[in-house]
Amino acid sequence: MAQPGSFAEKVKQQADIVRVVGEYVRLKKTGQNFTGLCPFHPEKTPSFAVHPTKQIYHCFGCGAGGDVFKFVMEMEKCSFPEAMRVVAEKCGIRLPERRERTPEERRETQQRTVLLEIHTAAAEFFTKQLRETAEGKVAAAYLEERGITEEVITAFGLGYAPGGGDALARQLRRHFPEKHLAASGLSSQDGNGRPYDRFRRRVVFPIANESGKVIAFGGRALGDEQPKYLNSPETPIYTKSHVLYHLNNAREAIREGGFAVLVEGYMDAITVAGAGFHNVVASCGTSLAEPQVALLSRFTQRVVVNYDPDTAGIAATERSIGLLLEKDFDVRVLALPGGADPDAFIRRHGAEKYKEALAASPPYLDYLIGRARQTDLSSVEGKVRALNFLLPFVQRLPNRIARSEWASRIAQHLSVDEPVLRESLRRAAADRRSEIKARPEMVFSTMRPAERRLIKILAEAEDLRGNLARVLEAGGQHRGLATEKIFDALITHALAGAVPDPGMMSKTLEEKDSRVLFGILFEQGAEPTQAEVDSCLTALQRRKIEDELSAIQKQLEGTLAPSDLREWLGRKQRLQRDLSNLDNS
Repeated sequence: MAQPGSFAEKVKQQADIVRVVGEYVRLKKTGQNFTGLCPFHPEKTPSFAVHPTKQIYHCFGCGAGGDVFKFVMEMEKCSFPEAMRVVAEKCGIRLPERRERTPEERRETQQRTVLLEIHTAAAEFFTKQLRETAEGKVAAAYLEERGITEEVITAFGLGYAPGGGDALARQLRRHFPEKHLAASGLSSQDGNGRPYDRFRRRVVFPIANESGKVIAFGGRALGDEQPKYLNSPETPIYTKSHVLYHLNNAREAIREGGFAVLVEGYMDAITVAGAGFHNVVASCGTSLAEPQVALLSRFTQRVVVNYDPDTAGIAATERSIGLLLEKDFDVRVLALPGGADPDAFIRRHGAEKYKEALAASPPYLDYLIGRARQTDLSSVEGKVRALNFLLPFVQRLPNRIARSEWASRIAQHLSVDEPVLRESLRRAAADRRSEIKARPEMVFSTMRPAERRLIKILAEAEDLRGNLARVLEAGGQHRGLATEKIFDALITHALAGAVPDPGMMSKTLEEKDSRVLFGILFEQGAEPTQAEVDSCLTALQRRKIEDELSAIQKQLEGTLAPSDLREWLGRKQRLQRDLSNLDNS
């Protein structure tokens, strides 16, 4: 808060809130105020206003409002002192002199400054090698073969590290002290004290901080050298877990698009951005870290995770979902058809099909339930394994309402009795366990509650059974259920205008179906209503759509011709729209 007479108050008085907000929001003068689309919630009609005289902002849609410092704190996800510094710099207000630094602080600042200069010089060296040497031309041909254009090479500052042992070290030693070269991680010494370059015979990817300053490099081997990818070690200016590759260029696109695409590596990020999706960032490996999540949260709360589909990538996807859920992110997961990574998929199928796949990426819950359903769910043990796969994600959700919604969805998808599931989750939470224990008394139903209720209504509700039978006959919501034969027998009686006779039906049904039917008929329940019938039908329709989506996903994970791929993706998108319409109805 800006106290009277403080430097913060001085900054606030001199700052132009229209100018500051205008760097984030496209503003249009409307009368005495300025208006634009609110950056804090999705909208198509402007409800966000800035008052230049009072130096405040307010959104009439979501209610967000405050002064210039509050705005910067919300947009940059930073503290008040950081926001004050940002506003002062934007408005050309000189910051007050800090207290006198200690000798150690001065040495650290000097070292960081020199290390940044070293990395700038190294980036220029690598770029020159790529463009002007015979070795570099081989690397350029490799990039061209990978679909990397000259424009993309320039935009990402790509370079080449020559195969000679110390070419970079010799170049840098002319301008920088040996102690700083050693601290940079770019040069080392062998057992005889001879210097050698860390990066040799590799395509080089500069890694920049949020301000665009090069702080590290990644290198991709051209030959058979291992590892295939080599990164800079951590240094005083580079901590891997605190950096997202391409964020310095992606931040505005992330804000404008409202979400970020998270990929694994350099080539994935470069290819995705080169295809026009500039809101992409890479974790530079298969381990997204908490500081990277915190960094991303400054720009968006929505992420599409698009890691490689191999074993390591799947495990990384699941770890990333857990971290993102803890920070209340809206997470979707894109598992590309054919088991391709983003780079390979775009080169093979093009940007338009990647756009279609991105639009069809399912919410994290659907992705995880799909993974859980790969377990054999025909036994109690199989259901327990599936639930124990999902439980850690449930426990990481900070929102109690969201956890409750999860329980309902999981029970529905895995055909588990919801009360039994909730009690098992409660016990696990009380005992601080990350797994559910199978117990002899734990009975899991293979039948959804909606199935049981509709069977009872068809058998007993005289005023509802006729119309319900006609709807089921036309829509086939019961097709594919374990209880399909019971439904068919009841529908046949209802359409004929006959009152179902369980005793007679048991003679035509298999013994297991007869046992199920008689068990349902003995269940107690409230008087059914049309609203309950509609709700149960919606539940069965949702199940039907989800089963179709699961089958389509298996097709997409195989090898498909381009024409077939478009057809399957289109079917997937249509079904996801149908599912969304059901959830919103």
